[in-house]
Amino acid sequence: MGIFISVPKTIECVLIAVIFSALFCGCCYRLLGILQSCGYSGKRLAAWSRKKGNLTFGKHVLLMLLCALSVAVISLCFSFAGTYAAVCGLAGFVIFFPLFIWADNKVALRTPLAFTPRLKRLYTVLALITAVTVYFCVTLLNFADFVWGNNVFSIMRYVPLAVFPLLMFPLILLANCSAKIYEIPHNKSFVKKAKAKIEASNIKVIGITGSYGKTSVKQILSEILKEKFRVLSTPRSHNTPMGLALSINSNNLENYDIFIAEMGARHSGDIAELCEMCPPEISVITGICPQHLESFGTVENIVKAKGEILSACKTAVIAEDCFSLFVAYPCPKSNADCVSDIVTDCNGSSFKLSLGGKSVNTHTKLLGAHAVQNIALAAAVAHNLGMTAEEIAAAVEKLGYIEHRLQLIKSNGVNILDDGYNSNVKGASAAIEVLKSFGGRKIAVTPGLVELGILEERENYELGAKLVGLDYVILVGETLITPVKQGYLDNGGDKEKLAVVLGLPAAQEYLKTVIEQGDTVLFLNDLPDFYA
Repeated sequence: MGIFISVPKTIECVLIAVIFSALFCGCCYRLLGILQSCGYSGKRLAAWSRKKGNLTFGKHVLLMLLCALSVAVISLCFSFAGTYAAVCGLAGFVIFFPLFIWADNKVALRTPLAFTPRLKRLYTVLALITAVTVYFCVTLLNFADFVWGNNVFSIMRYVPLAVFPLLMFPLILLANCSAKIYEIPHNKSFVKKAKAKIEASNIKVIGITGSYGKTSVKQILSEILKEKFRVLSTPRSHNTPMGLALSINSNNLENYDIFIAEMGARHSGDIAELCEMCPPEISVITGICPQHLESFGTVENIVKAKGEILSACKTAVIAEDCFSLFVAYPCPKSNADCVSDIVTDCNGSSFKLSLGGKSVNTHTKLLGAHAVQNIALAAAVAHNLGMTAEEIAAAVEKLGYIEHRLQLIKSNGVNILDDGYNSNVKGASAAIEVLKSFGGRKIAVTPGLVELGILEERENYELGAKLVGLDYVILVGETLITPVKQGYLDNGGDKEKLAVVLGLPAAQEYLKTVIEQGDTVLFLNDLPDFYA
């Protein structure tokens, strides 16, 4: 027994646990990136892992088999080293874990892993849990060897460690749950601080929600209001309690007149929670479609969830095409029907803006009729805050493209339509219409549409049908593209013009082989990795 519990054996177990844990955590890099894209939701990561066509588990099984075989072979080759043959066999992990890391990262994460303080804490917890688990496994195997005393088992005793690749999901989920012991109260404290800061300030809050168009309306409204007010808005698509709290806590609210808060929701009560922290004086509902149907269940539930903002504000502006869905709410509200005579082409959009009894003809470089409807919502809010039709029209003329939302980029004679943040049904149709307004050859690159619940297959099939007639269609990913492909081919799409690739880098490489000057390429919905 003394040999089993000796200091050298203990040091050996600790070193194996530390080195193994470091290699194992390296193999988890991509999964942690996907977990981060899931908003650190273990439930969403688990759902992603079960998606039809997801090859991740198969990769882990292959890694397990390669490790088991290599550890066994190397251990046997070093059998002359006696009990240390098993330690030599661990070289199999040193060989195949780095190879897995290299191969797994050949398909780059669409949203690069951000080494935030939270992720660093999660990585630390994962490393500790893995190291402790490996230490006990190694100790148990050594104890079995000590008790059993079989020569073959002694040489091969570390082969069972090859099962660890199959434990990547469970250990990551365990680490994520463990980390939340700290993260949940920390986040609540951070949100509470933001709420107190808002209450203590004189800033006017504008809340924006809807199934789509939230970020675009937010940015358009921000640019218009900056002509007259000091404006703070949530960056990018930050629309969760932590996203709003980060904007509030990172800024001196005394330096601003207006705070524009984008408010997202995946479940009933999410908007109410955001309004509790950051009560809006004016709310905006941009539109309703079956986005996030996967979590809401029905469109009626989506309407109820978005309608929570109307119970927290003094007045509201609602998109024209969904105004009727919210007539029952007692909140004073107006219909954003202030634009007419809309003309769109590849150079932008022209329309008549009518507010306060005055009409002004204006133009924007933003593409598509849907962009004009977003402008109408922003214009109605700006008018509510005292801006004239002429002031608003002048600001609209200055609007630049919104990043990743039908953003036109000209490169080497090629038009690139970056619509990477568009993942809803209506936006996709609008983007395809804009693509068709350009001259030259037209190419679409898309992984399909997500979070549509029971409608996901049907809507992706219809998306495929809408792509018929384009010069090239490039489908990206593993799990969503089947109905898109079927819809394209069933509706007369040319199989020779269709390409299916694994990831966005592969799509870009394929484009290099077909692209010509004068072409227009639409990147429609560059999905986070947990959808692909």
